[in-house]
Amino acid sequence: MKKLNFFCILFFALMSFALNLSKEKHPKKYAFSYVKNNTNVYNTLDPNNFQLPKEESFSKALEGYYLLKSKGLIKKEFLTIIDFSLSSRIKRMWIIDMNQNKIILNSLVAHGKNSGQEYAKEFSNKNQSNKSSLGFFATGEVYQGKHGLSLKLDGLEKGINDNARKREVVVHGADYVSENFIKNHKRLGRSQGCPAVPVELSKKIIEIIKDKSCLFIYHPSKYDLYSKLIS
Repeated sequence: MKKLNFFCILFFALMSFALNLSKEKHPKKYAFSYVKNNTNVYNTLDPNNFQLPKEESFSKALEGYYLLKSKGLIKKEFLTIIDFSLSSRIKRMWIIDMNQNKIILNSLVAHGKNSGQEYAKEFSNKNQSNKSSLGFFATGEVYQGKHGLSLKLDGLEKGINDNARKREVVVHGADYVSENFIKNHKRLGRSQGCPAVPVELSKKIIEIIKDKSCLFIYHPSKYDLYSKLIS
């Protein structure tokens, strides 16, 4: 009996080791498996009286979130989605508490002035392009800049957004991100490439998502994220 118990313990220990090894060697497969087992996440997402994001952008964001968590590139349990397929006249930024599967904030957010007028259509990773970058970012540290309290971003996708810190693409408040600006100009104001947010919400947003949370900027023209994240 003691010998049988020993072999049972040994078997489960080896199985656990193999699973962890598989997660490290095949994070893409593991992430897809994780999402596959959570196909009802979107349907059970608590809107908390906010508008839901589109299912496609949420699904892409969720895949990347789990993948980045499995690789240790993000630490906090918040997922921020910015959907640049939507008009700048509507609230297209969501912050989701992943522990509660609940939207805790929905806000206006600006795109770069050379990315488009009402809609963002062109994107870049180049310095001084004044265009937004797509893809997955890890939020960094907070600092006081020319726009007041601001949050640095680290692009996690090589050739797509990995120049974000060098370009000084940050989250900050801006007075041109407001309902009044939309009323006067029929579109939201635009940044130099930063995901600028309303001044009155900037501190709250930054405090929630700072220090290694996941931020995803979506557009349907985007490439396969896994070809960029797993390399």
